[in-house]
Amino acid sequence: MLIAGSQKLSLVDYPGHLAAVIFTAGCNFRCGYCHNPGLVLFDGRGAIAKEELLSELSRRRNMIEGVVISGGEPTLAPDLPEFAESLKEMGFLVKLDTNGSDPDMVFRMLRDRVIDYVAMDVKTSLSRYEEVTGVKGIAPLIEESIRWIMLSCVPYEFRTTCVPGLTDETEIASISELIRGANKYCLQQFSRNNAILDDKFSDVIPFSPDKIKSLAAIAKDKVSSVETRGI
Repeated sequence: MLIAGSQKLSLVDYPGHLAAVIFTAGCNFRCGYCHNPGLVLFDGRGAIAKEELLSELSRRRNMIEGVVISGGEPTLAPDLPEFAESLKEMGFLVKLDTNGSDPDMVFRMLRDRVIDYVAMDVKTSLSRYEEVTGVKGIAPLIEESIRWIMLSCVPYEFRTTCVPGLTDETEIASISELIRGANKYCLQQFSRNNAILDDKFSDVIPFSPDKIKSLAAIAKDKVSSVETRGI
């Protein structure tokens, strides 16, 4: 596992818990609006040794409750389950952030109970997934990951970044049908305040708070709980 960075304390990344955040390097998606291009295109310089990070977390066991494994895309790392198990053995709750592109790894993490919470990004409607991510044939894998997550007993959320032109009413309606019956769905505001993978998105004007709320309303009769973030 290549670890590009970490955050010692987050109050928002793990719902209801004080947590550290670990950022793994690399991603198989090329979403132009991604606000972590440094992780997607990480060249290895400044990587944090896994043993060093585990040692640091061990020293902070009385200060935090959980660890969020984020990215980049963590499921690209073959040793992800073992790493998560190490965190569990230290007494931490473990949350996984994933794009859902590897349903086999998602299933393994859920089956082996090495995660306590999973958050999956649902980028857009299945019909537009290739356009948004640049990955051919990805839609069936996304659908499978959603199915495993919803069948599991592990708490979860699905989330979508609302980007004008990519996630309008049609896409949110389609996603809502895709995750119908889900426990939690979060709509996030698109931000152009940080570096963005594709510079053309720097000119995209984010939706207004009222627009985000109207998109959230589309999903309210399909899922148990709908939240908005960043507005």
